[in-house]
Amino acid sequence: MEPGEVSRQQIRQVLLFFVCLGGSLVCSETWRYSVAEETEIGSFIANVLKDTGLGVEDLAARGARVIFDDYKPYLWLDQQTGNLLLNEQLDREALCDLTEPCVLNFQVLFENPLQFFQAELWVKDINDHTPTFLDKHILLKISEGTAPGTSFQMDSAQDLDVGKNGVQNYTLSPNPHFHLKLQDSDGARKYPELLLDQSLDREKESELRLKLTALDGGSPPRSGTALVRVLVLDINDNAPEFERPIYEVQVPENSPLESLVIKVSATDLDAGINGEISYSFSHISKDVRKTFEIHPISGEVHLKALLDFELIQSYTINIQAIDGGSLLGKSTILVQVVDVNDNPPEILMTSLTNPIPENSSPEMVVAVFSIRDQDSGDNGRMVCSIQDNLPFLLKPTFKNFYTLVTERPLDRETKTKYNITITVTDMGSPRLKTEHNLTLLVSDVNDNAPAFTQTSYTLRVRENNSPALHIGSVSATDADAGANAQVTYSLLPPHDPHLPLASLVSINADNGHLFALRSLDYEALQAFEFGVGATDRGSPARSSQALVRVLVLDDNDNSPFVLYPLQNGSAPCTELVPRAAEAGYLVSKVVAVDGDSGQNAWLSYQLLKATEPGLFGVWAHNGEVRTARPPSERDAPKHRLLVLVKDNGEPPRSASVTLHVLLVDGFSQPYLPLPEAAAEQAQADPLTVYLVIALAAVSSLFLFSVLAFIAVRLCGRSRAASLGRCSVPEGHFPGHRVDVGGTGTPSQSYQYEVCLRGGSGTSEFKFLKPVIPNLSPQDSEMEESHSFLSGFGFN
Repeated sequence: MEPGEVSRQQIRQVLLFFVCLGGSLVCSETWRYSVAEETEIGSFIANVLKDTGLGVEDLAARGARVIFDDYKPYLWLDQQTGNLLLNEQLDREALCDLTEPCVLNFQVLFENPLQFFQAELWVKDINDHTPTFLDKHILLKISEGTAPGTSFQMDSAQDLDVGKNGVQNYTLSPNPHFHLKLQDSDGARKYPELLLDQSLDREKESELRLKLTALDGGSPPRSGTALVRVLVLDINDNAPEFERPIYEVQVPENSPLESLVIKVSATDLDAGINGEISYSFSHISKDVRKTFEIHPISGEVHLKALLDFELIQSYTINIQAIDGGSLLGKSTILVQVVDVNDNPPEILMTSLTNPIPENSSPEMVVAVFSIRDQDSGDNGRMVCSIQDNLPFLLKPTFKNFYTLVTERPLDRETKTKYNITITVTDMGSPRLKTEHNLTLLVSDVNDNAPAFTQTSYTLRVRENNSPALHIGSVSATDADAGANAQVTYSLLPPHDPHLPLASLVSINADNGHLFALRSLDYEALQAFEFGVGATDRGSPARSSQALVRVLVLDDNDNSPFVLYPLQNGSAPCTELVPRAAEAGYLVSKVVAVDGDSGQNAWLSYQLLKATEPGLFGVWAHNGEVRTARPPSERDAPKHRLLVLVKDNGEPPRSASVTLHVLLVDGFSQPYLPLPEAAAEQAQADPLTVYLVIALAAVSSLFLFSVLAFIAVRLCGRSRAASLGRCSVPEGHFPGHRVDVGGTGTPSQSYQYEVCLRGGSGTSEFKFLKPVIPNLSPQDSEMEESHSFLSGFGFN
């Protein structure tokens, strides 16, 4: 320290001394403690009980604590032992830069009664930095008229260490013109000077290159080098001078790169090259060098890196102006960084509940989070919000902590998830905001029963199905999720206790497929119904029901059954046809029924085989056998017809019936037996005579009877019945009706009279003839006469 110069530390100590003298507090000498930089946290520094003479119990009772001048907790006082312990690892260069010694002032304060002790913590330096020249290439311009002994100040090497660990010595490479001399700048820092030993001659040597080495005093020592380039110039006797010794400027921290900070200016009274000035920085820190740059000609200072008020609030920039003769002038720029709202708010999520049960009660805490803003003032004030129309609320808790809670019950079936945006906006200008997106899932509870797609199902299955046939399916859905939506199906007990449901159908519990367990018979069971249940797998389980109706469809599994003529092995019925019959004469009618329904029961008739193919024909729709042409004398008297009865099913089924027809010249002709009975009659030749006699008697009786019958019928219809005529049945007889319209039901326009042959010892159908119900009285009498004759075997 130069004479007359007083450091700030000494001034502070003097002021504290006078305060103690003028006050009522008890002050003692200043305690001094020391610690090496980078010492581990928790290291022992000193014990205040030894210096104060107090007991351990006084520390807590009197509220003893340690207070540093900058209010930072470098040390902490253990009130159990009175030990001062290191609270954080110290970096001497960060705390005191190049100031030596590095002293941290603090007080040990006792609150009751009030008393304090002044103390100092000396941070000792260690050799952890290497000397470094900010400019690796130093340019000196020296006039050739410079007298020997002239000194040229060089930039000192930068070493963040101090004391013996700082720069202690400089060396210069051997040369005939210069030698090195060390100077103290402030009593603690040395800088080199080049002393001119002999005059320079630019004509002999216009440039010199020297190597400058800086050495610190550490063990082992560290060193750094720089190249000194000396240009020999003409004589220059005036140094540049700045307009102001100190420039002050305020720069917003959001200033863009390359923006102008300030423009400095210096003047030189010399002319020519000696008056040309170049600007540069001098003795600046790394932060200044990486943040600012100066134009060597214009003196404009620009930003080369962005400013950040939160990191550095001010900069001190040393500048120099060098003329063409290497004379220089110095000045300082003080840059104050102005804070702007450049930090958006931050959201820190502490806890989150996801997913949320849909039956959660209101006011359930879903999330806890905090917000912060690194700016200050209005730039750091914040407002937090979420979207409207959500079942959630934001509630402030402690300082900048918030909770997100449910406002009302949730319903997963209505909405399975919520996208929530938490927005935090500060109050700066312009306002900055931060958004945090949350996707909250709603977990399911079993609050919905399965629902069938239909309240009732109608299934159709064809009879004679194979066992285990899939006949249909039922389906139910559940609006829940997971196991709560997994549906199982079951059969419910039928309403009809006599319905053997368990042997008819079964259901697949997983997919609702229904299967017929055995072959169904339409003729036995045409339809049945039952209930099915759908139950989910929730807890507790929920269920629903649906009605299933099964319709059995008819299959063509029954062949036609012939009612007339009977095919029961008895004596065949022979139809008599007079040879005088016209074409279309009704010989007989084949009557058949089918146990199926619909088109499977629609019957059609076909003549397959006949003794005389062109003589007879069968109507396809009603089974009537009629003559196709009038009989002739050449036609054989005995005919056999084979009629096929076929239904309309797929594939069709059929039955056949045989008719025996006898052509006679008149109803008085004796009955001729069928070929099958000829053999029997041949064996009864003795009876032939009796038969002829009987036939003659019958013929005579027949003529008499006809005359008597006509006479009686003219008197009254009541007596005609006693003569043995055939009557039309009054009741319903199914075999009398045959479908002629293709509908399976006999036409109402035909009705047939059935007569039994007498005297044969058997009861069988002989023939059928149409009966027309709506006849005039005369026609009715003629028809009754014809019926009577037919009863005796004549047509």
